[in-house]
Formats: sequence, structure tokens, C-alpha cells
Amino acid sequence: MRRRSIALLAGVSAAAVVAASLPAMAGLVAGAPESAYPGQYPVVRTDDGLLRGEAKSMVTSFKGIPYAAPPVDGLRWKAPQPAAKWRGVRDATQFGGSCVQGIGWDPGYEQPTLTEDCLYLNVYRPTDTKEKDLPVFVWNHGGGNVGGAGRDTNPDKFVTRQDVVYVTINYRLGAMGYLLTSALEQDNPDSAAGNFGILDQQAALRWVQKNIGSFGGDPDNVTLAGQSAGAGNTAAQLAAPGGRGLFHRAILQSGGGGAARTPAAARTSGEQFAAELGCVPGAGQASCLRAKSPAQVLAAQIKYRQSGAVAGTAVLPDDPLALLKAGKLTRLPVVVGGTSDESQQSVFGAYDYLGKPLTKDQLDSLIATTYPNGADKVRTAYPAANYKSPTVTWGAIQSDQRACRDQTLRDRLAANTKTWTYEFAEKNDPPFVSIWRLNTDYPFGATHVNDLGYLWDYLGTALPFSTAQVDLSNQMISYWGAFARNGDPNVKAAPAWARYTPQGTELQFAAPSAKQVPHTQIDTEHNCALWDQVSPAP
Repeated sequence: MRRRSIALLAGVSAAAVVAASLPAMAGLVAGAPESAYPGQYPVVRTDDGLLRGEAKSMVTSFKGIPYAAPPVDGLRWKAPQPAAKWRGVRDATQFGGSCVQGIGWDPGYEQPTLTEDCLYLNVYRPTDTKEKDLPVFVWNHGGGNVGGAGRDTNPDKFVTRQDVVYVTINYRLGAMGYLLTSALEQDNPDSAAGNFGILDQQAALRWVQKNIGSFGGDPDNVTLAGQSAGAGNTAAQLAAPGGRGLFHRAILQSGGGGAARTPAAARTSGEQFAAELGCVPGAGQASCLRAKSPAQVLAAQIKYRQSGAVAGTAVLPDDPLALLKAGKLTRLPVVVGGTSDESQQSVFGAYDYLGKPLTKDQLDSLIATTYPNGADKVRTAYPAANYKSPTVTWGAIQSDQRACRDQTLRDRLAANTKTWTYEFAEKNDPPFVSIWRLNTDYPFGATHVNDLGYLWDYLGTALPFSTAQVDLSNQMISYWGAFARNGDPNVKAAPAWARYTPQGTELQFAAPSAKQVPHTQIDTEHNCALWDQVSPAP
């Protein structure tokens, strides 16, 4: 194992590190504030220059670290380029900008984000530990590849309890990260077009390999984890040649089993997007696109959404789903799982949240349209009278269908690599922070993203857990931390988590404690006999 000495200069002010007075530059500081206590603003040396972070009693953080050059002007829709080096000490106590995205219901996203200078990451480490070569946990945020940022996740409780170095990253989103047109293909002979966001993630992982030793992390012990779109991106990194060797195990939460876009489909959608902006095919299209403002890009994206990796390119030669089905996706250890009511959140967002709850007739129409060869069977299995509303009924249908497809994903993974599987099934309040703020009585259950609050805090909010839920949270943090340390999630004083074999046992999380349950139990709870017939996994 490669050993690197920690270069954390705790208690040394920036002024002591840089004696000479330097020209004023954005992000650079001459020294710590006069009111600082000793050790509050430690300085770390990276390949690009010195960084000044902030030490608190439990966690030391370094925020807003550039891992690539700002993708602006001529670098918009280009592969990420190296960040510029700096002289002096760069302030790393504030987050960098989030990437371009529209509004959302998460706190802080009430207005569009129009910042293109966004390729930043954040590093967190335990303050008190003297250990070197700590395990490294890199978080690939979710948000449908059109929203979210590294700053959304506060990993303090995870970092302090598990002694890990935790990294959160930004990557380009929506059209900025995933646009593919013929002109952009010609403009990017490195085949970056359509996969700019995927390449951003690889650039961040390369930064980790080069620099994480300076923060006490072990570059030979990196876990790449993601949720939802972040899980899909992590699966893409497992399949991408450029991701090899940059991490050593993976966690896929509520995602990772879907197909990537084909070049033809991405190109067709991309040309429609470009036409919406008035940028016709040909030699001038790339320049025309780069002349549009972020607001214009977002407006066109509402009509022609651009998101998700493109397979069949040099960046991603093979579709991760195809590799998964062939047993060739990865040999790295993997934790994979989801929530028991995955789709209730998105269904609520599409109907009740907009003030347009489904009617019984609309529900029947959705079932008939979505499952033309099994509509009567679906209606029989999910009678609307058994649920609070037609919207909740549709959420249950969609959740169960997804759960059964996820079971197939787990079986495919476990057939060829060390795999541990789980289902998060804690259905009692509190829901995820964004939903919690809505103060609605919609019965979300254990819906998409609800598991995240049990591992780390989100958007600056610690959820009001019951004592039993705190116990469950502690177990989950311990399992995730153990996997990051040694590639096996098992810990003392917690239920055993058996390595999964196809059709074997899984770990189900519900307060106060996880428990092992057979695959058949989860199949039964989600009507998988029906869904394997009506809507089998691709």
C-alpha cells in the first residue's frame, strides 16, 4: 500500500506559511483572522497550492477546492481542464458555486443557479485523529443529473464516528454536462461530447488520488458512493475505462441499474435542444451554443431535457446495464440497495405537489397506458380503495415495480462480484428534509432519499429522529463505515450482514434495528411475481 505523510499544518497561520506579501487575488488570504484560536485555520499543501481550511471541535473542513478549470467561455462543453495553480494561501472555508440548474423544492434552490464556474469539491476529516491513511469516501450526489451539489451533504456525524476522509463533489448538470450534437462531437475529438459530467467526476477522482494524502486519506482505499443519479454515475464509472484504478469499491443507493443513452438518441435530443436555442447544425453551432446564457440554456432544457451518460463512445464504450447483464460490470466489492417506497416522492411531486392530485379515472388511464398487457392484473393487485388516494395508489404501483427490477439488479451483481444488498424500510416520520418542510400528510413511507438522513445530514438540517431511529442510524453509519475501511460492511454489536448470493438473504433497515430477511419475503412484499410477468427488468 502506498503511504503518504499528512501535510496538515495545524495551528500554523497562513501568514507563517507565506512570509512575503502577495498581490490580492480572489480566494487568497494573507493570514487567519485575528480572533482565531490556535489551530482554527489549518493549512494544507496540494499540487496546486496551499489551502486554508477551518477546524471545528469534531471535523476539519476544506471547502470550495477547484479540481478543474472553470468550464466557461471556450471551455463550456469541453472536457475538464487542469485547475490553475496559485501563489499564496487560498481560502477554503466557503463552498464554491453550484453548477447550473433550475429551481427545486430543496432549501436553497428556490431560484435558478446560473453559475458555470462550479467544478469544486469539499474535503472533511476528523479534527482530533492523528491517524494517517484514513479510508476515503467520495460522495456522488443525486438530483437526476439536473440538480444538486456537493454542498448539500453535511457528513460530520459520519466522519467523526467512522474516522474517514469524506469528499463531496460538484459536476456539470443537465445540458451543460450531457449535451451531444454533431457539432460538439466534431469540436471534441476526445469524444467528450455527451459525457462532460462523467469526465468531471473522473477529474475529481484523479484530484483525490493526487492530493488526498495531504488530508490524511489513503489514495489506495477509496470508496465511490452515490444515490439515485449519483448511483447511476457511479455505475458508469465502474464501466468507464477512465474510472479504473481511481476507486476500490462502490456503493449504489437507489440507482445504478438503468441503461445509458445511445449516441443516436442523445444526438437527436441534443439537436432538438440546439434548435430551440436557434443554433442550427453546421460549423457554427458550437459557437452559437456557447454564446447562449445559462438562463437560455435552462429554458431550452425544460422542453428538451439533457441528462445521463452516453454509451458507445470512447468515454463509455459499453452500456453499464449491458455489462451488468453479461456479468462484466465490475469485480470490485459493491453495496447496493434502495428504499421500499422509492417512487412515492416522485409521484407526489408530479401530482399532489403541483395541486393536481390524480383522480380514479386518471389512475385507470395511467395503468392502461403504462401496462397495456397487464392492466387488469395491476388493478386487481392494487385496488384504489385500499389506499389513501389514487395518487398514493400509483405511487405504490411504481414503487413495487421498481423494487422488483432492483431485485434483478442485485442478483446480476451478486453473480459476479462480492455484493451486499439492503432495503431501507423505515416508514415512520420524519421524511427527508425537503419533504418534511412541506408539512404534508401524504404517506411517503420509506421513499426515495429518506435513507440519506440516517447516514449524514442534508441541506444543513438534522432530522428529529426517535430513539429507535437513532439506533438504526447508528447501525447504518457503522455498516457504511466498515465497508469504506475494508470492503466488508460487517461490524461487532450489530446484526450480521451476509454477503448476498442470488435469491439469498438481504438486510432490511427499519427502526430500531436491521434484520436479515430472505429474498422471497421482499419479493412477496412487492408483488414481484406480478411485476416479473407484467414489467420485467430490461
